[in-house]
Amino acid sequence: MDISKWKSIAVKKRSYLLLKGLCKEKFRAPGAMIEKILSDHIAYQAKKHKMSVEAYEKRLLNGSGK
Repeated sequence: MDISKWKSIAVKKRSYLLLKGLCKEKFRAPGAMIEKILSDHIAYQAKKHKMSVEAYEKRLLNGSGK
């Protein structure tokens, strides 16, 4: 496996169980559900800051979250 493409994270067990429940309802894998939630939130924040999604993502990736 290419370790430059994948990262592990720790979440509280309750959050994991909620994620699994959402995944079961929507027929998605946990990784795909996390990507969907993250994508939706980034789009929401970009709109809130009156920026394009691409510009907001670039801002986040460059480390200037604020």
